[in-house]
Amino acid sequence: MDHTRRAALLSLLASRLTAGAQETQEDRRLPIPPNPDEDARLPNGKSQKNAIAKQNHEEALKDAENLVNTSQELRDELKRAGSYVIPVGSVKKTEEIEKLARRIRGRLKG
Repeated sequence: MDHTRRAALLSLLASRLTAGAQETQEDRRLPIPPNPDEDARLPNGKSQKNAIAKQNHEEALKDAENLVNTSQELRDELKRAGSYVIPVGSVKKTEEIEKLARRIRGRLKG
């Protein structure tokens, strides 16, 4: 290997090493991200996870109450209708019941 090739390779190697050292110094200056396991706090100091859980619980209770009311309305409509006639409103109530049940299940899973 002649002298110019050796010098070029050493120069290239040195520039890459210098660039790598600069990158690691830049990485050290980046802020450390917060711990993902750490619970975020709201401005009032309360836990964000607890606030979300409480809100989901309250909404699930409201949906459950609506589900009970709609089911009772459906039962009453079916009793009044007799054994051979199904009111169109009853079919819509079953769809509403399904929608409420899915929403409650989603909140409980989430």
